[in-house]
Amino acid sequence: MTGGGVNDGQETNNRETDVTNPCEIAWFSALCDDDYEFLGQPDPRLQSSWEHCRDIVMQAETGGFDNILLPSGYALGIDTTAFAAAIATLTRKIHLLMATRIGEAWPPQLARQIATIDRISGGRLKINIISSDMPGETLASAPRYRRTVEAMEILKTMLNGEHLNHQGEFWKLDIDPPRVGTVSGKAPPLYFGGLSPDARDAAARACDVFLMWPDKKDNVAAIIADMKDRAAKYGRELKFGYRAHVIVRETEAEARTYADRLLSKLDAQQGAEIRAKSLDSTSVGVAAQAALRENASDDGYAEENLWTGVGRARSGCGAAIVGDPDQVLAKLQMYREMGIDAFILSGYPHAAEADLFARHVLPNIDHAPL
Repeated sequence: MTGGGVNDGQETNNRETDVTNPCEIAWFSALCDDDYEFLGQPDPRLQSSWEHCRDIVMQAETGGFDNILLPSGYALGIDTTAFAAAIATLTRKIHLLMATRIGEAWPPQLARQIATIDRISGGRLKINIISSDMPGETLASAPRYRRTVEAMEILKTMLNGEHLNHQGEFWKLDIDPPRVGTVSGKAPPLYFGGLSPDARDAAARACDVFLMWPDKKDNVAAIIADMKDRAAKYGRELKFGYRAHVIVRETEAEARTYADRLLSKLDAQQGAEIRAKSLDSTSVGVAAQAALRENASDDGYAEENLWTGVGRARSGCGAAIVGDPDQVLAKLQMYREMGIDAFILSGYPHAAEADLFARHVLPNIDHAPL
C-alpha cells in the first residue's frame, strides 16, 4: 500500500497474514447487451454477439483471470448455454461460470447439459443459479425460491451420479442420472445471490457460493454474518462472492475522471428506461443498490473508492471500485479479510478494462479458482 509509517506497515502485514487462502478473481462477458464506452449509449461494436463476447472471454483468459461469468437474460443478448458450450472449446485455463435461469429449465435436462459442457471444458464449468420466472409468467417470491431450492437439490443429486427420488412441490422425479457425468464426478459449485428473506433461505439451504452486490463495508459484514448463521442452521457452510465493477488507473485522479466520462452522455430518463428493462428491476437487491446510490455523496461515492454512478445506467450490480492500483488492491484485500472468497469484476468497455485490471492489480493478489 502507498504511504504510512510503521503502524500502517504492521497493519498491512497482519491483514495479509489473516488471508491464508487465495481468492478467485473472475471477469464478466457481456452476453446480455451490457457493454458500453459511454453508459446508456448503445454502440453496435459492443452489442452482444458471438464474436464480441468471445473476445472478452479470450482477453480475460490471456490476462490470467480464474473464472468468467457468462450472464443470462431472456429478453436481451445471446443464449448462455449455447455460448458456454462453444467457448469451452476455445479456452484452456479459465473457468466458466454459466448463469442458468431456473424458471426456463427442466432440471434433469439441465443436469445433462451441465455435465456435457463440463466434459467439453475439461472440468472447468461452474453454475450461477438465477431464481427466474418462466418468460411470460410470474410466480410469487416464496414459491419461486422454493422451486429454486428443489432445482439445486435435483442438480446436485444427479450431477453427483446418484439415483434421484425427488417428490417435491414442483417436480416429482424417480430417475437415474444421465450416462454422461462431470469430469470430477461431482456437481460443480453453485453460485447464487439474493437479499430477500426467501432468497437468503434458499441460499442457506442449497448453494455453495453466496454472491453479493456492492455495499458499504458494514452492510457487507452484516450480510456475511447473517448468511453464516442461516447456513449453520441447516448444518452447512458457505463461501462468499462479491460482484462489482472496477475502474483502475495509474492515479486516483485518472480513475475518477474516467468514471465521470462514462456518465457524460447519460440523462436521467435514459437511465431509468435502462433499469426498467431488467426482469429483476423490482427485487430487494436492486432496491438496495438504489438506496446505496441515493445515499451517496454528491459525486456518487458511497464510501471511500466505492462509486455508485454505474447504477444510474443499469439494473443489478450498480457500483464500482475506483482508484489507483494500490487503492483497488486494498479494497479487495479488505473484503477478503471480511470473508469474501471470490470476486466477479467488470468494467466498461469490458475487454479493455479486463486488460487494465490484469496489468495493474491481478499480479499483486493471491488468486486461484475456487
